[in-house]
This record gives sequence, C-alpha cells and structure tokens, in this order.
Amino acid sequence: MGALAGAGGDMTMACADEARLRRIVRDQHDFVWRSLRRMGVPESAAEDAMQQVFVVLSRKLGDVPADNERSFLFGTVVRVASDARRTQTRRREVHDAEVDDKPDDGPSAEALVDEKKARAMLDHILQSMTEDLRAVFVLFEIEELQASEIAELLGIPTGTVASRLRRAREHFHAAAARLKRTTRHP
Repeated sequence: MGALAGAGGDMTMACADEARLRRIVRDQHDFVWRSLRRMGVPESAAEDAMQQVFVVLSRKLGDVPADNERSFLFGTVVRVASDARRTQTRRREVHDAEVDDKPDDGPSAEALVDEKKARAMLDHILQSMTEDLRAVFVLFEIEELQASEIAELLGIPTGTVASRLRRAREHFHAAAARLKRTTRHP
C-alpha cells in the first residue's frame, strides 16, 4: 500500500509540474521570443532557440523557485542566445520586404519598409553592444522593466543596473549617430 501511495504522490507531482510548465510557456512565450531576438538571435533561428530555452526549463523546473521563473528564463535566454550567435554563420541575411495581402487601410508598403529598416537598425546596434549592456538595455528600454526588477532578474545590484544602462544608452546614441551619418553620406 505504501508503494502505491508513493507512486500516486509522484504522479500528482508530475501533473503539477506539467501544469506549471504549460503555464510558464503560455505566460512567458512572448517575453522569451522578444528577449531572444533582442539578444541577437536572428528571426530565422528564434523558434529553435525558444524551444531550447523551454527544454532547459523543463529539465530544471523542480529547481526553479516559483518567484524566480522569469529570472531563470532570462538567464537561459542569455546563454542560448550566446550559443546561437556563436554558431550563426557570419554572412548577413538579407530579407526582402514582406508582402502580405493587406487591406487598403493598412500600412503602406513604404511604412512597412521603413519599419523593417528601423528594426534592422535596432538589431544591428543591439548586436554591437556587449552582452551585459544589451541585457540591461533590452529589459529597461524595450521590455519596460524597473531597475529593481532587472537587478533581481540578472542577480546584480541596482547600482550596477543604473551604470550599465547609462553606458548602454551612450553606446546606443553613438551607434545610432554613426549609422545616420553613414546612411546620409554613402
């Protein structure tokens, strides 16, 4: 009887873990995808990288405290993104502007191209940042987290977050100015 009770408890625990994993994937899917993209993973590799993040989570779920799930995910994103960038070929992917069947009241083709260029520019600048600066910049400026949340996610003091954010902003503005100069004067 004791063995059966133990097995039932294990099954209940497995069901609870599965439900927790499903909830995390559902709730954090968009955050993980955006974070991977902003940490330098190309769009063509983002789905595979996202699967890797959630596979790591599923393996270590029992070790991840409920109040530390997002922090664990972001730490995993940083490592997976780093691996993806290392294995990515150095050739630059050129994507044609996507053409969708849009109703006439949708954005113009020109607006879509401008948006795509702006996104490519942002990705280029983010990729030129060191990983520690990029992580803080993405979490603060794009994900709109507070400095205290970023400190908790990254396991660093709030003062370090502020310092990295200042340096990341300086890097961003300098890189954007360089890009503007080169696009104006080819």
